Order: sequence, then structure tokens, then C-alpha cells
Amino acid sequence: MPTVREIEQALFEAAPGELAGQWDNVGHLVGFPEREVNRVLVALDVTPEVVDEAIRAGVELIVAHHPVMNVRWHEGEMQTLRDDTRLGRLLITMIQNGVSAICMHTNLDAAQGGVNDVLAEALGLENIRPLGDDGIGRMGELPETMALGDLLALVKERLKPNGIRFCDAGREIRTVAVGGGACGDYFPCALDKGADAFVTSDVKYNQFLDAKALGLTIIDAGHYPTEDVVCPALVDYLRERFPGLEVEKSVSHREVIEYYV
Repeated sequence: MPTVREIEQALFEAAPGELAGQWDNVGHLVGFPEREVNRVLVALDVTPEVVDEAIRAGVELIVAHHPVMNVRWHEGEMQTLRDDTRLGRLLITMIQNGVSAICMHTNLDAAQGGVNDVLAEALGLENIRPLGDDGIGRMGELPETMALGDLLALVKERLKPNGIRFCDAGREIRTVAVGGGACGDYFPCALDKGADAFVTSDVKYNQFLDAKALGLTIIDAGHYPTEDVVCPALVDYLRERFPGLEVEKSVSHREVIEYYV
């Protein structure tokens, strides 16, 4: 069976590390490089629920999108390793139970076949091409022109968000840009490249205002729904690359954001 190091190398072949942002933390972040792996659990995040699921299932390795630790997000907690902090408790539990973690983040966002390609394909876009010069985001055309209501229904059906925020620029939609996760800053790029609508998440209030005034419809379908689509693709990749390796998608990790309307 492959080792953690060999699985990391295979994932870097699919999503090269040099594609990651300079601030990012990707690769084998927790655990045991030379340990053989029989079972892998794939999840968007390494949460306590995902770690508990891995321990119960006898999983040696979690493969996730978001880094389990990153100085941009966890600067304070990364100065110590203690069981009375959220991150420390999580890391100690993983080590005590022999669970490693590999995280592929912005490199998987930018990679061919990564988050944004899978997101574009999930929405049925054709002629898929890059959005940003850094490889983040994609653009494509719908098979036919849609009214906003029809596109919202499509997003709801394909991504299954708990709710959708949007602004209506009052135009029919054919060319669509996508940005999995927090890509609101890319809306000027989507506009410049001729998108009628931009499907992304974590959009700021002023970005909605500006986009609508400039004629771009924005659909904020949530961070988890716009990125979790890559997890089944990771499962398929690892199963194909390592026949005999048991690879499953987490059933415990779900959208954390709920809506009251």
C-alpha cells in the first residue's frame, strides 16, 4: 500500500505546489510521512467531526482542501500545541490516533481539473477557460441563454446550498464566471471578460453594489457548496491512482452555515 508521502506526491502531480498562494500552507501538514495507508477520508475541512469519523473507520489519512493549520487563519493558536485550544486539541487527537492530513488548497483551486473546473462542469458550462491570470476561477457558456430565476434554480439543484444570496443586474445570462470559495475580488475580472453572471461565495456588500451598478449579476452560493464539489473528484483520482486503496468522502462534514428567512 502507498505511504502518506507517496499519496502527497501523487496529489502534487495533480495540483502542483507552486500554484499555491505564497501565504498558503499545502501538502502533508500532520502525521507520519512513511506510514502505509489503507484507508483515506476526503473532506473539505479537517474538523473534529471529520477526525472522529476517521478514527472510527480506522482511517490513516485525511485528504482535505482547506489547510488544517495556516498562519493567516491560526496565527495565535500555532504558537503552542495544547489540548485546551481548539486547534491544539484537534492536532493532538490526530497524532494520538495515528491520523495524518494532506491539504491541497489554492493549488487545487488553480489546477486543471481542480475546484474551479469541477464547479464549472457541475453547472454545465461549455468552452471552459481561465478567469484570473493566476489560474483562479473559470468562465464558460451555458448551453442556452437563461433568465436569472432559471440559473438560480440550476445552482440550487447542482450545488445544493442551504441558501443563495444574489444581486440581479437585469440581463439574460449566457456567459458565466465561477470562483469556488471566497472569490468576490474577481468580479471586476469577470466583468472585463464579458461575463453576464458570476457564481462564487463570501461576497461583500460593496461588491454586490458595485457589480449590480456595472451590469454583472452575482450569485453567492456559499463557500462550502462551491468548493465541496471537488471532493468526489479527489476520491475518484485517488482510487484510480492507487487501486486497492479504500477512499471515501466524509459523511459527517456538511455545510455549517444555515439561513433563517
